Amino acid sequence: MKEYKGKLTNSNVRIGIVVARFNDMITHSLLQGALDTLERHGISSQSISVAWVPGAFEIPLIAKKMAHSGQFDAIICLGAVIRGATPHFDYVAGQAASGVANLSLETNLPVIFGVLTTDTIEQAIERAGTKAGNKGSDAALAALEMIDLLRQLQLSCNFPPSLQTACMSVKEGNLSQVKV
Repeated sequence: MKEYKGKLTNSNVRIGIVVARFNDMITHSLLQGALDTLERHGISSQSISVAWVPGAFEIPLIAKKMAHSGQFDAIICLGAVIRGATPHFDYVAGQAASGVANLSLETNLPVIFGVLTTDTIEQAIERAGTKAGNKGSDAALAALEMIDLLRQLQLSCNFPPSLQTACMSVKEGNLSQVKV
């Protein structure tokens, strides 16, 4: 049996992050958690691009632009949707989630859903760096793991190990990396 498990040891990756400004006290903490985690795993700030959008509803469009640019190995989507007195929460949270999920399937790129959907501001604060950890950090870890897992699956072509690097470089379009 062949088993694939993503590792968190990617240092040669490019990450796009889309962050909603709405509930910015929360989203700034999510972003900081993601950036700290990426840095701890060897990702340089030059390999990270951050785009700010008005709210969670706008995340999928900018994530799509980033994904289709070919510049990123993963997109991390961060936001905070907090339930209010109207059904607005359900529409925004649902559309943001389905937009991100569909984009990942459409592009074969890890598009990570790091959007908090909570009933209260207290729950959001807990998930942005206090009692319940930092979900921005969790999203960054998921992105790194998925990048590695996809690379492993792409490399599972029928080439001997000595040609795996060349195979990966060709698949990524890095022909200058291929040595013949």
